[in-house]
Amino acid sequence: MDSFSEILQEFLKINSLTQKNFAEAIEVKPSQVSEWLKGKVVPGYYSLKKIAVTFCISADYLLGLKEDYF
Repeated sequence: MDSFSEILQEFLKINSLTQKNFAEAIEVKPSQVSEWLKGKVVPGYYSLKKIAVTFCISADYLLGLKEDYF
């Protein structure tokens, strides 16, 4: 199973998003996204929910439980 940092890296690459653009879209600091990408921390419930709602993707995808976005 992929880690959240791996899933996020892939998502950003596939969608041509920078860390800064992604952070602005979900209203967190770019440094927070950097910590997620390094695997130092994982997002909490509200951040996961914000990512899922903002980008219309499944939370199960973000958690590595599902292969596709929807």
